[in-house]
Amino acid sequence: MAAKIIILLCGVILFVSVYTAEADEVQPPPPRPAGRLSRWFNPQTSPFIPIPEIDTDPNGGTTVGLLPVFLSTDAQQQIRRIIAVDVTYNSTLGVGGGARLLAYPSDDVQWYVTAGGAQKIARGLDVAYSSGLTRQRWWSFDGRLVYDRDPTDRFFGLGNGSSKHRESNYTTEQGYLEARLGVNYSPALQLALDIKPRFVYIERGAFDSQPFIGKRFPQLQGLRGNNEFFSRVILSYDTRDSLAIPKSGTQAALFAGLADRRFLSSVSYSVFGLDARHFRPLTSRITLAGHVAFRYMPVGGRVPFWALSRLGGDRSIIGYQQPLRGFGGGRFVDNNLFVANVEARTRAFALDLFTTRAIFEIAPFIDIGRVFHKLDTNPFGGLHPTGGIGFRGIAAPFVVGYVDVGYGSEGVAIFSGVNYPF
Repeated sequence: MAAKIIILLCGVILFVSVYTAEADEVQPPPPRPAGRLSRWFNPQTSPFIPIPEIDTDPNGGTTVGLLPVFLSTDAQQQIRRIIAVDVTYNSTLGVGGGARLLAYPSDDVQWYVTAGGAQKIARGLDVAYSSGLTRQRWWSFDGRLVYDRDPTDRFFGLGNGSSKHRESNYTTEQGYLEARLGVNYSPALQLALDIKPRFVYIERGAFDSQPFIGKRFPQLQGLRGNNEFFSRVILSYDTRDSLAIPKSGTQAALFAGLADRRFLSSVSYSVFGLDARHFRPLTSRITLAGHVAFRYMPVGGRVPFWALSRLGGDRSIIGYQQPLRGFGGGRFVDNNLFVANVEARTRAFALDLFTTRAIFEIAPFIDIGRVFHKLDTNPFGGLHPTGGIGFRGIAAPFVVGYVDVGYGSEGVAIFSGVNYPF
């Protein structure tokens, strides 16, 4: 009954927003005062944002803290650099913190560096660089270096019907280097080669309230250390009007990849699938966003569980984990996966805030999906439905911050972060 109420509420909000949306466009902001100390104390012109953090994650629990953010904008009030350093507290992980530097030097180039950790186990470093984002040249390149120890991961067993009562906890320690070189036949059509050498170790988690995955599932593949050299090809078609804040257009990607023991991997498996997103403006204030993804693993009888298809959480990564926002990350795990997501991104209001033009959105959403073991299983049966509402703050043309509140069969899940879920 509660899930039906959430979905009904989403529909009511969408109905009201359609019939009360104003047709006016956002007016250009007035010029900001420069060279005045007083602008630091004015919310409209201050480059400094003190953000209180209250993060409730289905896997990691509640974290509180303070996140001071410094913005650097250009003459058009578009954010070009973000510096953020936070201090946090989690009742299980203890005192922690992190530092972030995100740069948007142009429409064609972006990069970031983030690092953080906590008293208990958690550590992380993430460095990424992208060039050729607009595909105006014949080539595009993306590179990423990651080291991560996440002690909040959960596993409930394999299959679409895995039980909440079989929950276990573990730490994933992994490091990988990912590089992608794309050949652009046009701004819309690209063929890319992606390589990703990675090591993965599974250790005891931070939460004593759940048993260690190795104790509850001792026969599970992948509990010992593994390494892989995963490579894939991606054929993509992209007509979106913006990479970060799309309002119209389509993105579709066909991918196929493999890891092989005969070439620098301790495991062998193959993957293929489809990921498609479409964006349609209904009014000047409302964009209907849809997403569908399939992921199949036809070869690999002893695939480690961390390489299988994973459904749950708030983030879609093409060819990897997919979102189901009524459940925590990786709630359902098996060989194959199907998911569909739809949301109405509705602009509520806009104002000059912290040296930029800020737009606030409300986005009712519905997610459905499932995992399954055999290739010939009907992907549209046994679906897990979730519904909810997203709240987003946008600083065009690059930055989106969000809080998404979803409801599924196991209760409420709350997520926060940057960028749209898909």
